[in-house]
Amino acid sequence: MKTLVYISTDKAVNPTSIMGATKRLAEQVITAASDPEHKYVSVRFGNVLGSRGSVVPKFQAEIKAGGPVKVTHPDMVRYFMTIPEAVQLVLQAGALAEPKAVYYLDMGEPVRIAQLAEDLVSLSGFTPHTDIQIVYTGIRPGEKLYEELVVDSEQVTSTAHPKVFLARASQDRATVSEVLASAQAGDREAIRAAVRQAVRFAEAPEDSANPTAAVT
Repeated sequence: MKTLVYISTDKAVNPTSIMGATKRLAEQVITAASDPEHKYVSVRFGNVLGSRGSVVPKFQAEIKAGGPVKVTHPDMVRYFMTIPEAVQLVLQAGALAEPKAVYYLDMGEPVRIAQLAEDLVSLSGFTPHTDIQIVYTGIRPGEKLYEELVVDSEQVTSTAHPKVFLARASQDRATVSEVLASAQAGDREAIRAAVRQAVRFAEAPEDSANPTAAVT
């Protein structure tokens, strides 16, 4: 019996970017390849605090430089998990390893990024919007105001771990095979078409070009 844990992301749910779409497609490949002898599962991470690319070190660097702290949108929210929680999710998924499963962590309510920025400014000994300015830079292409943890068609069940949940959906092997065949052929247009057929894209927000404006 072989077990494999693939690390995915909440951006794979109703993606608006190619990054999220390829993560979702990889989940489908893992699901299609799973069988009684090969327990292949996926885990969906939220934003991992303190990891490379995490928004917290970025904000801290901007505060240290005297500001401004740059936030894409006042209503932007994200799920957060700590590094120990991320490690435990992977370990729990490997231990549970139900075939064709996607595991995710109960991360509580999503955090408003603007509020996080304000809190970090305050914790650094400054007054938000007075000592350190916070500015909006606009939503970037392919970025969503909020992330989701589960696809609508997935069935969610609890697990033996109180904070780990399992999402399961059927996957058409033929669809995955078409995408992989297109990738091997190297035809970019065919790859794009196959990915769009296999992955449900969501509409991106329309205000991605907002001008920079100070928060008052």
